[in-house]
Amino acid sequence: MKEKRFINREISWLAFNDRVLQEAADAKVPLLERLRFLGIYSNNMDEFYKVRVATIRRMQGVGKQAKQEIKFKPKALLKEIAERVKKQNTKFDEIYEKIEKELETEKIFIINEKELNKEQKSYVKHYFYNELRPKLVPIMLHYIKNFPRLKEQAIYLAVNMQQAENKESIYSLIEIPTTTPRFVVLPKEEDKNYVILVDDIIRAFVHTIYQQFEYESITAHCIKITRDAELDLDIDISKSLIEKIEQSVEARKRGEPVRFVFDKEIDKDYLSFLLGKLQLTETENIIAGKRYHNFKDFMGFPNFGREDLNYPKVSPLNFPKFNRAKTIFDVIDKEDILLHYPYQKFSYLIDFIREAAIDPHVTTIKMTLYRVANNSMVVNSLINAAKNGKNVIVVVEVQARFDEELNIYWAKIMQEEGITIIYGVPGLKVHSKLCLITRVVNDKRTRYANFSTGNFNEKTSTIYSDTSLFTSDERLTYEANKVFRFFQNNYKIYNYKHLLVAPHQSRTKFYELIDQEIKNAAEKLPASIFAKMNSLVDYEMIEKLYYAANNGVKIKLIVRGINSLVPYLEELHSNIEIISIVDKYLEHSRIFVFHNNGEEKIYLSSTDWMQRNLDFRVEVSFPIYDEKLKEEIKWFLNNQWNDNVKARKLDGTLRNLYVKNRKEKIRSQITFYNYLKEKHKND
Repeated sequence: MKEKRFINREISWLAFNDRVLQEAADAKVPLLERLRFLGIYSNNMDEFYKVRVATIRRMQGVGKQAKQEIKFKPKALLKEIAERVKKQNTKFDEIYEKIEKELETEKIFIINEKELNKEQKSYVKHYFYNELRPKLVPIMLHYIKNFPRLKEQAIYLAVNMQQAENKESIYSLIEIPTTTPRFVVLPKEEDKNYVILVDDIIRAFVHTIYQQFEYESITAHCIKITRDAELDLDIDISKSLIEKIEQSVEARKRGEPVRFVFDKEIDKDYLSFLLGKLQLTETENIIAGKRYHNFKDFMGFPNFGREDLNYPKVSPLNFPKFNRAKTIFDVIDKEDILLHYPYQKFSYLIDFIREAAIDPHVTTIKMTLYRVANNSMVVNSLINAAKNGKNVIVVVEVQARFDEELNIYWAKIMQEEGITIIYGVPGLKVHSKLCLITRVVNDKRTRYANFSTGNFNEKTSTIYSDTSLFTSDERLTYEANKVFRFFQNNYKIYNYKHLLVAPHQSRTKFYELIDQEIKNAAEKLPASIFAKMNSLVDYEMIEKLYYAANNGVKIKLIVRGINSLVPYLEELHSNIEIISIVDKYLEHSRIFVFHNNGEEKIYLSSTDWMQRNLDFRVEVSFPIYDEKLKEEIKWFLNNQWNDNVKARKLDGTLRNLYVKNRKEKIRSQITFYNYLKEKHKND
C-alpha cells in the first residue's frame, strides 16, 4: 500500500514530543531543566489536541475525502493517537516522580496540603486568606440551571461535598486563578527549600469556602478541558478582516471539547456527571491523569538560587564588525553579514531599525511581522521611525495561530502612530520574515535588507535557533521590494530570479534544484542534497526525494519535528539518512544545500517542506552568495550532522534512538557557539 511510504504526521509529531520527554528523562540534563522539558512536553500536547486532534475529529464526517487528505482513516488514527498518548503519559508520570525524588536529594521539596507542618500551615493560611480566597468564585453545579462553559486550558477543582444523612453529593467547581503564581515558595528551614502548588493551598482550606453547607466529607480533584482552536471565518463581506478574526478568536473560547483530563482519584459518579454535562463520549479523548494538570506551568518552577541545577548561562556573542562601525549600514555596504540567534545578539536587528529611524537619508522601512513579543522593541523601533517622518509599511499576519489578539493589538497601535498596516494577503498567510530599508544619498538609492529564518521576536530569539542575513546585494533587495509590492497589490504576481517565493514559484524552483541533482547523478557527477528544516510532510516533495535517492542522489536531512518520509526503504538503500536534534535551544532555522556539481546552491528559508508552506503561505527562501558565508553554513550543518550527544536517528520505527559512535563527543549547539566565539577573535 502507498500509505506505507509515509509516516503519518500526527504519529510523527508524537514521536517528536517523545524526544522532548527523552530530555526530561536524561540524567545528564540539569535537574530543573528536566522539569522545564516536562512543561514543554505538556504545552506541546495542549496545542496538539487544540489543533491537530481537533482537525482529525472534524474530518470524521467527510468519509473517503478525509483519507485522501491525511492518508489515514480518521477514526483509526484517533485511536492510535490515544494509545500512544496513554503510553507517553505513563512515561511522563514516571519521569516526574523520579525528578521529584532527585529534587529532594537537592533539598528541594514539593509538598502538598497534607504534608504541611505547623509553621508552614500558618504561612499558607495567611497566603490563602490574603491572596487566594478573594479571587475564588465557586460555581454550585447543583443549584444552577445551565452547566457553565469551562474555560479552555483553565484548571478547575471539582469539589464534592458528601452529605451525612442521605449520602448524596453536592457538586461545585472552583477555577484556580491565573493571576497568582502557580508555585508558592514556603519559608526555608535550615538548608531545606519547600514549595507548594496553589492547587494544594486551596485544597487545604476548601472547607472554609463551603462552611454554610452541611456535609460529612469534602474532596477536591483537578480537571481540565481542551477545546478546538481552529478559527472559522464567516463570509460576511460587510465585516473587515479584523472584525472576523476578533469574533473568531472569541468563538474559539467556546470551541468543541477535544480533550478532558481528570484526576483519576475523582469520584466515579461525579466524573459521569461532568462527562454528561460536557457531552463527552469519545473515550480516547477522556484521559485519566494524576493530581496536577497544566504542567506547562512547570516551565516557571522556582530555582531557589540554584544556578547549578540549570544550564550554565551563556551570553549571546557580540559581532565585532557591527560594534566597531559607525553604523550598521557601513558594514552591510561592504559585505553580507550572517548572524545566528541565540548564539549572537538579536539586538543588532533592533539597532538596524533604530539607526534607520533617525537616519536623515532613510526614506522607507518595510517589514513583515508574524509573531512579536508582548513588549516588542521591534514595534517600538518602527513607531519611532514613523515619528521621525519615515514611510513605514508593516505587513501584519493577523491569522498567526494563538497570536491573533496580540498581533491585532500591535497593528492598531502602529496604525494610530501613522504606520501603514497591511493585514496579510487574502487566502494566504504571510510567514516570510523580511525587513527592507531604503536610503537615498546624493540622489542614489540603496536598499538594505534583513532576511530571517525566524520571527522578529526578541523573546523567542533567546530560545529558538535561527539565522539572519543582512545584505545590500541589489539582486536580493530588488526582489525583496517585489515581494512587498505583491503585498500591496495582490493581483500582480512577480517573477523572481534569485529568491524562491511561495506560493507561486517556490515548489517549482525546489523541484528544478532536485532535478539538477538527479541529472548530475545520471551523468556520474557528484550529486547530493543536504537540508535542515522543522517539518517534512509534503507527500509530493517526499516522492520527489524518493525518486532522487532511487537515482543515486545522496540525501542528508536534519528534521527537528514532524517527518513523514520513511528512510531506509528497500529500494532507497542508504541514500536517505535523517537525524533530529533536541537540545537546549529549539532548532528552527531552515537550510537547503544542493551540491550542483561542486558549485553549491545554498538557500536559507522561512519555509518547511509542508503543503501549507509551499502552497498556502507567502514564504521566502533566500540564496547565500558570499563564499565565506557558504563555508560557515556548511560548517554549521556538518557540525549538526556529527552530533553524537543530542542527535536522534529517525526511521520508520519511531524509536528515537540516539546517534552513537566512538568518535569524539560533539554536542552541536555547544560546539557551534565555540566556533563563533573563536571566529570573532579574528574579525
